[in-house]
Amino acid sequence: MSLIAAFAVARGSFTLEVELEAPGGQVTAVLGPNGAGKTTLLRAVTGGLAVDSGSITLDGVVLDAPPDRFVVPERRRLGFVQQDHLLFPHLSARANVAFGPRAQGVAAAAADARAAAWLERFGLADRASLKPASLSGGQAQRVALARALAADPAALLLDEPLAALDAGTRVDVRRDLRRHLDAFEGPTLLVTHDPVDALTLADRVVILESGRVGQTGPLAEVTSRPRSRYVADLIGTNLLHGSADGTTITTDAGEVVTVAEEHRGAVLATVAPTAVALHRSEPEGSPRNRWRCPILDMDLLGDRVRVRLGSPSGSGGSGGSGRVFLVAEITPAAVAELGLGEGDEVWASVKATEVVAYPA
Repeated sequence: MSLIAAFAVARGSFTLEVELEAPGGQVTAVLGPNGAGKTTLLRAVTGGLAVDSGSITLDGVVLDAPPDRFVVPERRRLGFVQQDHLLFPHLSARANVAFGPRAQGVAAAAADARAAAWLERFGLADRASLKPASLSGGQAQRVALARALAADPAALLLDEPLAALDAGTRVDVRRDLRRHLDAFEGPTLLVTHDPVDALTLADRVVILESGRVGQTGPLAEVTSRPRSRYVADLIGTNLLHGSADGTTITTDAGEVVTVAEEHRGAVLATVAPTAVALHRSEPEGSPRNRWRCPILDMDLLGDRVRVRLGSPSGSGGSGGSGRVFLVAEITPAAVAELGLGEGDEVWASVKATEVVAYPA
């Protein structure tokens, strides 16, 4: 069983062209910046928006394939959970969960029994008679998920399911959600902005940018070899693009970077921010990469300071252009010891062994 979406659809000046597969028994996370097309993707899969070309199939059943095939939303056997829950405010938790089976023609008593069983599984049996206004955010989200599953869906769609929860509740609900998704045999499509949700819930990820799938695959593969600035920022690493000749990479902006292993042609390279050392004077010794760079800005993040560095002096870029060359992470003590401030020029160094290059 799988959900296969290979279609194109235009919304005004924006066109979404996707080709993705969400396998059964797995969680496929869709991530992307605002405006990437995530909402349009969900609307097409749920039937709220007809595609212009291509097709959407679920477990071998064609849901949308213009011009001859379009299954209306209520017949697509999809469980849909949104960040704002959308529970019926005038119904109890049990009646909310029973709504799906009742809409499918299940008798009232049987639907209520099914709802009670699902609320029991979610640890909400003692909240069955309460209306949504009397539930906490975490309890309401569990009810919303129970309502989706009680309808026996062929696939689950989760749209930012934890975004409306506070940080403490989110941890508990995320753990609960992972347990229930592990037991679901159909495909789950999770749309989220939160990389933690993807890292903890997903088996596979799809990166959607500007209406196109830029990267897809198992989570470990995508995070170990990011192919866009968005993915690199998502996992907190530096990403360089350039051309390699042996152990030398010349970036698109003209910086020269030495790596430990030989490569040829177009490459991408990652550098962990913690691998970037900063110095007031030109460093001597083992680091083979060293550049004199301006500090664009600094941010305190927990026990680390993220220092954004502009283009090196003498490279193809201009230090005053505001273009970020590298981001370094150092301790507040190191910032104080070096006397760093925005606009200062410093030396940045990276060992060749800390640069990971791979074909573009």
